[in-house]
Order: sequence, then C-alpha cells, then structure tokens
Amino acid sequence: LTLTSSTVQLLPLAEGRTRFTAALQGRAGHRAASAICTALRPMSSRRSSKPVAVATGVDSQRAQGKGGVAYDFSEVESRWQKFWEDKRTFATRRRTGKEKKYVLDMFPYPSGAGLHVGHPEGYTASDIMSRYWRMRDYDVLHPMGWDAFGLPAEQHAVATGTHPADTTKANIANFKRQLKSLGFSYDWERELATTDEDYVKWTQWIFLQLFKQGLAFQSQVSVNWCADLGTVLANEEVIDGKSERGDFPVERMPLRQWVLQITAMAEQLASELEGLDWPEGTITMQRAWIGKSEGAEIAFEVAETGEELRAFTTRPDTLMGVTYVVVSPEHAVATAAAESGAEQSDAVRSYVEEAKFKSDMDRTIAKEKTGVWSGMHVLHPISGEKLPLWIGDYVLASYGTGVVMAVPAHDERDFAFAEKYSLPMKTVVRPAADADDDGELKEAFTDMGVCVNSGDGLDGLSTEECKSAMVKKLVELGKGNAKVTYKLRDWVFSRQRYWGEPIPIYFPVTMEDPAGDPRKGDAHTIDFDSPIPVPEDQLPVSLPDLDDFKPGNDPQGCLARVLDWRFFQQDGKWFARETNTMPQWAGSCWYYLRFADPANSEQAWSAEAEKSWLPVDLYVGGAEHAVLHLLYARFWHKVLFSLGLVSTNEPFQKLVHQGMILGSDGEKMSKSRGNVVNPDDIVGEFGADAMRLYEMFMGPLEAVKPWQTEQISGVVRFQNRIYTLAAKAATAADADKTPLDEVTQRIMHQTIRKVTQDYDSLSFNTAISALMVFSNHLQSLKQPPAEALRALVLLVSPMAPHLGEEAWRLLGNEESLAYEPWPEYDDKLCEEATVNMAVQVNGKARATIQLAKDAGEADAKELALANEKVLKFIEGKEIKKFIYVPGRIVNIVAK
Repeated sequence: LTLTSSTVQLLPLAEGRTRFTAALQGRAGHRAASAICTALRPMSSRRSSKPVAVATGVDSQRAQGKGGVAYDFSEVESRWQKFWEDKRTFATRRRTGKEKKYVLDMFPYPSGAGLHVGHPEGYTASDIMSRYWRMRDYDVLHPMGWDAFGLPAEQHAVATGTHPADTTKANIANFKRQLKSLGFSYDWERELATTDEDYVKWTQWIFLQLFKQGLAFQSQVSVNWCADLGTVLANEEVIDGKSERGDFPVERMPLRQWVLQITAMAEQLASELEGLDWPEGTITMQRAWIGKSEGAEIAFEVAETGEELRAFTTRPDTLMGVTYVVVSPEHAVATAAAESGAEQSDAVRSYVEEAKFKSDMDRTIAKEKTGVWSGMHVLHPISGEKLPLWIGDYVLASYGTGVVMAVPAHDERDFAFAEKYSLPMKTVVRPAADADDDGELKEAFTDMGVCVNSGDGLDGLSTEECKSAMVKKLVELGKGNAKVTYKLRDWVFSRQRYWGEPIPIYFPVTMEDPAGDPRKGDAHTIDFDSPIPVPEDQLPVSLPDLDDFKPGNDPQGCLARVLDWRFFQQDGKWFARETNTMPQWAGSCWYYLRFADPANSEQAWSAEAEKSWLPVDLYVGGAEHAVLHLLYARFWHKVLFSLGLVSTNEPFQKLVHQGMILGSDGEKMSKSRGNVVNPDDIVGEFGADAMRLYEMFMGPLEAVKPWQTEQISGVVRFQNRIYTLAAKAATAADADKTPLDEVTQRIMHQTIRKVTQDYDSLSFNTAISALMVFSNHLQSLKQPPAEALRALVLLVSPMAPHLGEEAWRLLGNEESLAYEPWPEYDDKLCEEATVNMAVQVNGKARATIQLAKDAGEADAKELALANEKVLKFIEGKEIKKFIYVPGRIVNIVAK
C-alpha cells in the first residue's frame, strides 16, 4: 500500500487485484499484488461497492497504529530535533560529585558517497547508551567530529581540480545532515575536524613532543615509487611489481622518511592490554601485530671481510644445525658483493636489481623463495665452520636485522630453500633421544624435542634446556646474548602528499652563491641531518594554497615544488620547510582528548578537563580498525602519559565492534554491487526511529547481518502501537486514575528489569522484544494504567527518542524526558504469583495445572486429581504414589 505516491482504493478482490498489479508494476510485481489481495480477501467478502480510500506514498508518513490514531513521524521527528537544538538539550555538563560516562564513536571519514545504512549501526548503539546513562544520572560526554584529511579528497582534487578543503567541507555538511536526521544526541558544540587550523596546531604540537623525546626521527626507508603515477604506493597497492591502479612499473627505492619509534613502547603496548574490556579477538590481533618473541641474537663473522652479521632466532637450541646464512637484497653486504667485481658480482647485482621491483608483501607471500650466493662465507660462532652466505628476497631489511641463520632441518622455509639450491641439512633436534635417524630428510622437524648432534653439554637436553644452555655458551664466547624482539616495526610517519598536516620541522639551507635565492632555483644544499623544530608559538604550520595537486616526478611530493612556501629567511639565513605531511592516522590518534576541551586556545587540553572525562568509557567502531588505529592511539597516549600530560595509562576502557550490515544479497554494500541502501530513503519512508529500532532489532550488535527493508514493517507496527497507546491515554477521561492491576504490575517490573539488564550488556535486540511483549499486553487492556505507560515510554526512548518525547508529551509532561529518572524495578514484584506445572501419569505428561508458587502437596494433589485430562488416565486405577516437586513437576503412579 505504500509503494506509490497516489491514493489507491480498497475494492472487491477481482478489481482490486488488477488495480494493485498496476500500482505495483516495476516495484514488487504481480506476485506481491496477489499476496496483498489474498491477505485482504476477508475484507473484500463484504462485496461493498463503496470504495474505501487507503493512504500510500507521501500520505504513508501519517502511519496509523491499531485504533486508527495517526502518527506523523516526519513532523514529530523534525519538531523534536529542532527542540533539542534550540534548547541545547545535549550540551555537556559536568557536575560536582557525579559519575561520568564518556561515550565515543570512531569518528568517520566524510566521503563523497555519504552514509549507507550500515554506518549508523554503531552510532545508534552509542547514542542509546548515552541517552540511557543520562537518565541514570551520569554526566555524559558524547561528541562527534570528522577525520577529514585523507587520500580520497586529494585524488578527487587531482582528477577534478577541486580543492580538497572544498570537497571535505561539502562532504562534512552532508554527513552532519544525515546524522542529525537520525536524532543522535551528540553535543554538536564540541564538533571538530582534523583539518581545522586549531586542531592541526595541536597535532603538530604533539609531534614536537615526540621529536623532543627522540621518538620522531628521520630514516632512509625503502618505498614503492611509481614514476608513471608520480607517487609512493603502499605495499597493498603493488601487485607483482606493478601498481594496482594502471599496472605501471613500481621500483623499490630509499627515501628520507619521518619515523615514530613505536617499538620503544612495544612491551607496554603488549602487556597493558590486560584489564581492558575489549573483544578477545581484537586483543589477540593486537598481540599478534606486536609479536613479542624471546630468543637470542647471534653474531656471524664474514670470513672474507671480518664484518659481523647479527641474526635473531627464537630457537638458539638449533644453532649447531645452521648450514648457511641469508641476508636481504638491501643489506650492505649484498651491495658490497654486487660492487666487488668478484666472480659472483654480476649475478648478485642482477638479483638485487630485480628485488627492487617487488614489494615487501610480494616477497613475503611468494610460495617459491629465490636467492643467489653472495660469493662469500660466514664463520659459525661455535664450531668456526665456513658456511655459505646467501642473498634472498624472502629476508626483509625492514624486519629484524635483515639477517637469517638458516636451519633447514628444523624450519620449513629454510628446508624449501635448501632443497631448491642443494644446500646441506643437519638434524639437531629429534622427538626423543632414542628416536631413529631416518637418513635423508623428507621434511623439516619443527616441534620441540631433544637436542642431538650439538656437542658435549648440549646433547640430550630438552629444547627449553638447550635454549638456555646455548645462550649461556654464546655469552661466554662473546658471540651472542639473550634478546626479546617484536614483530612490530617503527611507524613510517611521512606521506609525500598534499592533503595532510605539515610536519613542523625545517632545515638549514646553504647557498652556493651567498647572494642566491632558492625560491628562484639558485643552487643550494639542504642539510637534512640538522632538523629544527618549529617554535611552538609559531604553530600551526599551514598548507599552502595550490591549484595543481599532482605529485609529479619527484618522490618528495607536490609540496617540494611550492618554492615560495618551502623556503624562507630568518636572521639573514635560508631555511627549508619539511615537505612531507603526516598520515591520516595522526589526527585520529588523539581526537578523544581534544573533545574533552575543544575550545581551549592555550592548551591541547587542560589537566582538569582530561581528569574529568578520561578514559573513554565506551568506544564503538568497526573491527577494521582493530589493529592500527587502536595501536597508534595507544602509543601516543602512553607517550603523553610518560610525560605527565594525561592521567590515565590507556585511552579506551571498553571497546565494542558493531557487526557489518550487508546488502540484501548477503554481500558487503558497495556501489559496484548496486546493493547500497541510503539511510535518507529509509528515514524518508519510515522515519528515523523506525530505522534505529530496525537496526538494533536485526540481531546482536556484534553480529554480521543482511539488510532487509521489507522487515522494517515489524518495528513500524511496534512504533505505531506505542504512539496509539499514548494518544488514546491523552484523550481518555481519568486516565491517571486507572489502577495498576497485579498482572500488569508484574509484567512492568519484569520488563524494566529485562530492558535495564539488556541495555547494560548492549543487547538491544532482546530489549526491543521485551518491550514488544509489554506493549502488546498494555494494548489488550481497556485502559492501560498511566504508571505502566510512563514506564514503557521511558524504556523505549533511548532507542526511539522522537517517539519517546512525543509520547511523553501526550502523557501530560511539559519537559523533555532526556533527563527523566530511569524506571526502577523491584525483584520481589517480578516474581510470578503462580506457576504452570506438568502433571505426569506413570511418567508421561498428561496435563498442565496452575497453582501458587508456594502451594503445598495437598493443594497440588487436589488440583491434579480434579483435572479432566488426568482423570481419563487414572479412572479405574489405584493411585500407588503421588510425587510432588514444588515448582517443577507432579507425577502420579497409578495401577
């Protein structure tokens, strides 16, 4: 009935079928029309010739609950949204002596596509909890902002010439409109964007604190440079040595980069996950990414040069099984071998050049490992045996020391490499001391066991015993030491792009001609080894206005071309600004702190504001941020904690990941699949509250679930039922005088208890189910008691706030219910006065009786023996035994 914008008529079946088919053509089709007409057949049996008008389309906004009371959700929702804004209903307050709740969403990147229905799921959950906690008398901070820097806006600028700032501003306006239309109770007075000049200033200030602590430094880092695209690519953007976009050649080349030493906090980042109320899967992923490993670092001397190579291993017990050593193609030894002019140098040079066109990811996932002999050897640190030194691209310079000691008998990768290049293998671990030697190895034995073939003092030891003994021996010989390492790599912080925060560093410039001007292209040298922090009172360093955002053919990016911005004079000397910008991660590392004190122009945040609100009590966002965003934000926070700038060791106490909402086809929503559902359409047709209720009713918050628009009708009926109950109460005489009967009182207290517990556990789908049952009961009463109606409205209001406010008004209240006390329940009043019990005859259930919970055996026996169904099975028989277990069962044994 709601698929067209015109008014259709309810007619006798035959004519109605034709009319409906025409009205639904191109939407639901003939089968849908048949289904509707079949459902209406009882109504058509009247054979009335008088048409009955039925509202559809635009008129469907005035939906009706049972009893014919119209609910104009469009008018109601817009009116209450205006009320909240005009009255500043959700402005943050901090009262002395009150407990607080800081509820935060992972703030969104405002893309040009706007929201789809999957995005508001997490926002709805956090909004429900914010509204609920306000009613529980907590002070609530619930802000919203925009992660506004990012590559998509820059790519759009390159393609269209539109400035990223203009694109971002328009996208933010659209996102904000969509969020406001859903009635979220954000404190919009605290809104911020990472692109705001005030925000950029403090992001740069935090970078300077890292720089002062030696945690931000420059390094030559191998990057994926694509000359055809004029940009540096991430590993994920390189496939088989070519760019994912355009299929252009990509070269690995060293580039000066800013790096943050996150590894300095590796131990804290791993160990201090304990005590956080986070999903176990997320904690596991964090620990895996950090990758703590305990073992030994062992020194191997290059026989030809005397140079020392150090390799880390978690299995020092297998040291006597090392038969060769491998270094990465980027290692200095590989470079020296390529340039040595020795017999192997040409082969080495060719191999090293080929490796430049492979990304780290390609090299890591390649099934077949490749390598080349360097022409050199290393000396075994204990036996002194000469071992071949190989170069292999499966060893990464960015991981560990770039050196691997190869034990092919006990490592699958080393085994495959040795088998391919006919390198020797030596068994030094067996499952047991007396295990047979099977001769030629068929595969690597990688389990723990007993040490063999390793010499006196080691043979016969268990793996763990041998590890300790081997490390002790290495220390005595000065050839190694125990060490803890982490898979975690330092954070490459530079981006050679425009749309990001400028790094607040500059460098001295030496002019070849002292009278020269670098802005005019005069010869000069930039001393990158002498970085100078921008004075804090000169922050922020702002981006220059550009018309051309293309990176060009310089790996340093487009800012290197803006000479008037890059170069400046100070005290008669020339200096050059840093042309790298920060990654998008930077702004999202600390926004939760700025929300606590967003208008502070003197500090990033005040100590008072931070202590008032931190840590975040509930952080809601997608599982796609389970590793990097959380890791980077925790790193920044721990540095700030070590400097005494924050009072808490962790930023996010409780973390919840909402499950993904798929398209109706069960696939991830995307434009290419054509399965994206725009929330504007759902709000326009059904209302914001209906959408909120449906998203929470689809299933557990954390579950993945498909969107089905046709299923919204269930929550629409529920919404209309509540409105009808309130509207009828508003017009009923003496509605407040209706007494609360015993059954309604019990159901009310049971519902308050259930919904309260469900809110506390974020189980919104079962809370809605309980409220549906309660509303159905109230609808069955001639005049529902006012106390029960008030409880129903308050309980549903966090999930359907517009409906809650309107129903509250209809019940005679003048003020918003946003801060109304939450309904209380009494456990005693939740108890059922009677119980239903099965009655068995000779072990088989034959009937059900209802009796008081505290009924004695005599009462139970009297009721059971008087039941007609029971009498049929005991008639003519002698009752041998009567068994009564209060609250559970009645059993009659009759013969």
